[in-house]
Amino acid sequence: MEQIKNEKLTVEISPLGAELQSIKDADGKEYLWQADPEFWNRHSPLLFPIVCGLWEDTYRLNGKEYRLGRHGFARDTDFKLIAKGDNQVIFALHDSPETMKDYPFHFNLSVSYKLRDNKIHVVWHVENTDDKPIFFQIGGHPAFNVPGLLPGEPLKGRLRFDNAEPIRLFGNVGGCIDKGRHEPVETEDGVWAFTQDSFKDDAMIFDHSQIKRVELLNPNGDAEVTLDFKTPAVGIWSPYGKEAPFVCIEPWYGIHDWAHYDGDFRDKYLMNQLLPGASFMSEYTITIE
Repeated sequence: MEQIKNEKLTVEISPLGAELQSIKDADGKEYLWQADPEFWNRHSPLLFPIVCGLWEDTYRLNGKEYRLGRHGFARDTDFKLIAKGDNQVIFALHDSPETMKDYPFHFNLSVSYKLRDNKIHVVWHVENTDDKPIFFQIGGHPAFNVPGLLPGEPLKGRLRFDNAEPIRLFGNVGGCIDKGRHEPVETEDGVWAFTQDSFKDDAMIFDHSQIKRVELLNPNGDAEVTLDFKTPAVGIWSPYGKEAPFVCIEPWYGIHDWAHYDGDFRDKYLMNQLLPGASFMSEYTITIE
């Protein structure tokens, strides 16, 4: 386990999946979900080389079929620590004979966590080390404790979006998206109240860069955690049927397959391409208010 800290925050990260494990303030208050397996046994997995699910866990590339489980393999793979300071840590993952079986590309993936004041900067860097274009998706899946929720209470909370009239997609057909179904989400000046029933159709998914900031509000209506991002999609999720006391705010460069999708991997919705020698870099920030 690696730790970075300053006078305001202490952050812990595991080499397994380069996954955030803890975000505590100077008073020791924990903001990140602590992976109770009764509800969900992860904290903040990194999604790569796909985001969400493939139709029947299968994709096609150059006439061949490959299988990848939901969210890809990075979250269950050990990363190598390549740099460490008081306020920053960097982990890296490279292709291997094992990854090539399910994802036939050479790549470097690094994840950096930088602590600046009350902000955690999460930086993704993907490099194409192959002699052909590579295709990938990448995303975050951080889970946060819902402010003011007492143990055993039904799930209830509020998020503030920077868009008062967002339109959601539905990821409820075999774990994939119903391409023809969209629905406006009702907010009160951008504030969306959620309960367990909000997730009966799985995650709330917003594409077309509709939302670039999400604030998790405390009972007084003040932001306790804020995520800022520039991703084309974001998912909001809590496991339906469990009254889990957390909510995930997930910035995504990618999305589920459309239901019954049988096209090529390179043509998948929100697919990213890198030419040989090219690289991709993006960042999202977590602010503890």
